[in-house]
Amino acid sequence: MINYSIAIMSAKPGTKKAEITETKAYGVSQVTEVLDIDAFAEHMANHNSPFSKGMIAGVLTDATKCLREMMLEGKKVKLGDFGAFYVELETEGARTTNEFSAQNIKAVNVRYCPGEKVKNLRDAATFNLVPNRTAQADAIEVIKNEDTIQGLE
Repeated sequence: MINYSIAIMSAKPGTKKAEITETKAYGVSQVTEVLDIDAFAEHMANHNSPFSKGMIAGVLTDATKCLREMMLEGKKVKLGDFGAFYVELETEGARTTNEFSAQNIKAVNVRYCPGEKVKNLRDAATFNLVPNRTAQADAIEVIKNEDTIQGLE
């Protein structure tokens, strides 16, 4: 189940706040939990895997190191249905090719291109509308204040 809230945002993404002339309501996914590598490895181990949580976590940790190494060698790494990882350069333009050098490279960003089985989960997903983070925080504050007020009675 994917929790989502509704947010009002600019109809034209990237518009500066002061320049917004039109807004629309958009759905925004709400993360319910963040799994670290150990929790993810435990989840995998509990799916009838012959491998232990520790072994899976070790393989994932080593895979991360090797993935980094391969990308730094300029390779694209395809991991089947999981997807592919590669680097993309963020550069500052130069007036001519002769003026361009490695000094113009400002960042080397990792890009991920999901495989077919994880590309679009829409057909398999179910959705649950929840309050946005601000409304949740406001509700929690009201509950805390009610507890304080009730404690004073």
